[in-house]
Amino acid sequence: MSLLEVKGLRRDYGALRAVDDVSFSLEAGSILGFIGPNGAGKSTTLRILATLDVPTSGEVLLDGHSLVDSPDRARPLIGYMPDRYGTYDDVTVFEFLDFFARAYGLKGAARRQRVESVMAFTGLTPLADRLTTALSKGMRQRVALGRTLLHDPSLLLLDEPADGLDPRARIELRELLRALADQGKAVIISSHILTELAEICDTCAIIEQGRLLATGKVADLLQQQEVGAAVTPELTVRLAVGDAGNAVWERAERVLLEQPRVKRVAREGEALRVRLELDAGAGPAQVDAAAAVLLAALVAAGLPVCAFSARERNLEDAFMTVTKGRVA
Repeated sequence: MSLLEVKGLRRDYGALRAVDDVSFSLEAGSILGFIGPNGAGKSTTLRILATLDVPTSGEVLLDGHSLVDSPDRARPLIGYMPDRYGTYDDVTVFEFLDFFARAYGLKGAARRQRVESVMAFTGLTPLADRLTTALSKGMRQRVALGRTLLHDPSLLLLDEPADGLDPRARIELRELLRALADQGKAVIISSHILTELAEICDTCAIIEQGRLLATGKVADLLQQQEVGAAVTPELTVRLAVGDAGNAVWERAERVLLEQPRVKRVAREGEALRVRLELDAGAGPAQVDAAAAVLLAALVAAGLPVCAFSARERNLEDAFMTVTKGRVA
């Protein structure tokens, strides 16, 4: 049985249906990326999973405990980190974490040992005596994550944990989350930073207007959308233009657009982005064959091709394919 099972979750606020028949499951040791535009229902769903809101209908089971009927049994298993989590004034990192360890019922030497263990895991030990208000955004996020881990929960709910972090802090946070999953914890991350999620998540769930549109691995999501439809791979072409200027780019565009499988050509900086359109069910061999024809045409036209490559489809492609950009 999955650690977390969400069945037919619905949440209404008057006439507004914020969450509409959402169902998914999550295994221990896995990371789920929860993706959707603003107002899609991500934060509402996470608040329900954190037992901070009550669904209008539906069921949520965490390790067999109902979050609706028995929230007190489920709460010790949940660690929730909201998208905006402040710290208290005039307290050090250790004091802040120690306060919450006491709130979780930890006592004596076991409490101190747990706080020190969490600080070591999150890299906060050198900052134990630093005031929380004097920390950088990345370090404050580490403190918030540490607070979430104090009671050793099985399920982590993280709402926009990388928001506002610099690149190094994001990489470090990603490493921490992967380490937590390796320890057997299930993690749900809500984020707008799709490239970040693609690098860390095992599976993704895409939600729009409160409805869950697709779940699964990124490759599976893309494949699901392409069943019965034309396959549209993209190629990137770079030219050694030199002093020739726009004339070479324009000639390359004309040559490419004359080819039967080319759907669109767009210049992006110092490269051309070429969208092909192949028959439904086309695989890597067909994509390679079409690309070879284009490369041969460019070389035959005397164009100075210096780089020619296929662009791997990613989570952003899956998101843009699945969602419709509708406004609630």
